[in-house]
Amino acid sequence: MRLLIVEDEEKLAAFVAQGLEQQGFAAEVVLDGDEAMTRLERQTYSLVLLDLMLPGRSGVELLRWLRQRGETCPVMILTSRDGVEDRVQGLDAGADDYLVKPFALSELLARVRALLRRAEQRPPVRMEVADLRLDLEARRAFRGTKELALTPREFELLEYLLQHSPAVVSREMLARDVWRETSRFTPIHNVIDVQIARLRRKVDDPFDRRLLQTVRGVGFALREEKE
Repeated sequence: MRLLIVEDEEKLAAFVAQGLEQQGFAAEVVLDGDEAMTRLERQTYSLVLLDLMLPGRSGVELLRWLRQRGETCPVMILTSRDGVEDRVQGLDAGADDYLVKPFALSELLARVRALLRRAEQRPPVRMEVADLRLDLEARRAFRGTKELALTPREFELLEYLLQHSPAVVSREMLARDVWRETSRFTPIHNVIDVQIARLRRKVDDPFDRRLLQTVRGVGFALREEKE
């Protein structure tokens, strides 16, 4: 699992990173809020450890931005600010836990394990392949920063392809699970092909990288095109 530590105290950040890595986690450290935002735009993390008082964007600003864009990864605040109002502000902004400095490394590791266990039990609310992202709660789809205008059927089709990515999905699977046609006298393969073509025009045509692949004689797959 990849964890991000956003902490401007370099010695503390290195100490926490070392403790996490000894437990088998991959830990990355950034020292300011602006760099943290850049990392979070480019990389998905299993958990974020976040200081509130940072150079650049504050921890609260970063946390609100993270939640507004639909990110659901657990966030634990690490801070020396232990007032009730500070705790409330952090939790209301979207934090999952709050640990006041100084703290014992053993307690931090126990809290990290607990947050990760809870996260594994949550149903997914976001799915992604390459720069394609689906927000299942808001029913919105994006490639990079561009939102895709999808019909309800197109969204359902794209969600199904993402669920099975990078495996190939047959027309029979789509007929059964997306169209829910199990006893139709004539196959709906033509209908499926037309819908795939419409979806491809929105998902792939405006962009450099193609994701919606046709596997001749088999079906379709949503995955990055091999060079």
